[in-house]
Amino acid sequence: MSDQRESRRGPVKSAVPSNVVSLVRRCSRTACGRPAVATLTYVYADSTAVLGPLATYAEPHCYDLCAEHSERLTAPRGWDVVRLSDGSGPSRPSGDDLEALANAVREAARPPERTAEAGGTGGSRPQAPGETRRGHLRVLRSPDS
Repeated sequence: MSDQRESRRGPVKSAVPSNVVSLVRRCSRTACGRPAVATLTYVYADSTAVLGPLATYAEPHCYDLCAEHSERLTAPRGWDVVRLSDGSGPSRPSGDDLEALANAVREAARPPERTAEAGGTGGSRPQAPGETRRGHLRVLRSPDS
């Protein structure tokens, strides 16, 4: 009689697994056991390293990296690094975004230069006193100024 028992579906498997597999993907760097948060892929034809959010499943040609190793990632000389954001968290406005917003507000507050020459505001609604119109934006001046 054999030690292997058979069932209708095939050999009965042991309740104790032979090799333990972690459900958490770990960093691919040697001796780093931290959880992976990003996936690195190399595009050799373009000399580009692409670092993006953690891939849905592990690929043999990709490398999973922890937060520390993904932040410190550098590429060989002549290569480009493309960092893709996952878009899951709210992105904070950069200095350029805030400056562009401030410039748009300043531009909207400027009085139109060609309003008198063009023969009106160009809109169907008459302008209120102290109101400046620029495209679809209106700036109302305070009564104090």
